[in-house]
Amino acid sequence: MRIAVLGSGSWGSALAKVVSDKGYDVRLWGRRPELAEAIRTTRENAAFLKGIRFSDTLSPTADLSEALDRADLVLVAVPTHGLREVLARALPSIPHGVPVVSATKGIEQGTLFFVDELLADAVPWTRDTFVALSGPSFAREVALGQPTVVVAASRDLKLAKIVQDAFWIDDRFRVYLTDDVPGVEVGGALKNVIAIAAGASDGLGFGHNARAALITRGLAEMAKVANRLGGNPMTLAGLAGMGDLVLTCTGELSRNRYVGVELGKGRKLDAILGEMRQVAEGVRTAKSAWDLSQRLGVPMPIVEQVYRALYEDLAPIDAMHNLMTREAGHELH
Repeated sequence: MRIAVLGSGSWGSALAKVVSDKGYDVRLWGRRPELAEAIRTTRENAAFLKGIRFSDTLSPTADLSEALDRADLVLVAVPTHGLREVLARALPSIPHGVPVVSATKGIEQGTLFFVDELLADAVPWTRDTFVALSGPSFAREVALGQPTVVVAASRDLKLAKIVQDAFWIDDRFRVYLTDDVPGVEVGGALKNVIAIAAGASDGLGFGHNARAALITRGLAEMAKVANRLGGNPMTLAGLAGMGDLVLTCTGELSRNRYVGVELGKGRKLDAILGEMRQVAEGVRTAKSAWDLSQRLGVPMPIVEQVYRALYEDLAPIDAMHNLMTREAGHELH
C-alpha cells in the first residue's frame, strides 16, 4: 500500500510513522522544502517530534503531486484554516476513488463546515470515500508507540475497515469502527473549545470540581450539537467524544488546554499564540462553534464564554462567574 500524508506537523508525522513502521510506502508532504530535506537527511522531524526516528519507508517531500502519485490512501492532517487551500492545490493529483482519511478536527470559519463537509465541497467525490480518524491521541505518544485507541468513522464501513487494517499495530495502535461521521466530527472539533475552558479554570486556580463540571457540561453541549446534526449522542460517550475530551482537558501535552491555562493566569491571547509553534485549533473553532450554535439554535454556554474570552476580551474570571450564575435548569434539558 502506498499512503500519502498531507501535513508534516506533529500529528501528520506521528500517523505517517504509524503506517511507515508497518512497512507501507509513505509519502509525507509539508509546505517547507527545508523541513522535508531535514527529515530526509536526519530521519526525524526535529521541529515537531524531536528525537523520534522515522523508518526508511517514509519519504518526505514538499511536492504535492509527488506525494499523491499512485496513492492507495490519502491522509489529511492539515489545520482546518489551511485545508481548503491545500485541497485546491492537491485536487488534480488526488487519485480518484481512494479512501481520503481526515485526521483534522475543526469547523471552517464562514461556511461552518465540519471537515467532511469541507472535503466534499472542495473535492466532491470524497463524499463517497471519506473516513474520519479521531479519538484521544497525543501525537508524541503515538509516535513513541505508547498504547493509543482511536475510531475510524465512515458512512461506508468497508472503507473504515480499510483504514482500521492500515493503521492497527498490535498492542500499540488500536482502531474501532463506526458509521457515525457527524458524531465523530462534532466531538473532534468541539472538545478543543471545552479544553480551553478547562485550562482557564486551572489557570485561575480552581480545583478538580470545576474542571470535572466543565468536562461534563461541555460533553452535554457536544451531544446536543451532534444530535441536531444527525449524529448519535452515544458516540459522544465514546472515544471521539468523552475520550478525546478528557485527554484534551487534562493532559499536559494539550495545546488548547495550555492556551486556557495561560489565559487564566492573565496573559493576552496574542502573546500566548505568538510563542507557540503548533496550532491550537480550539481558538479558531471557538468562533465557528459559537456561530454554529446561533445558526442551529442550540444553547452552548461554555462555548459562548470561551468565544467571548477569546474574541471580546472577557476576563476568564468573569466567564466562570457567568457560567456559575446562569439560571438553574434541568440537567438533561
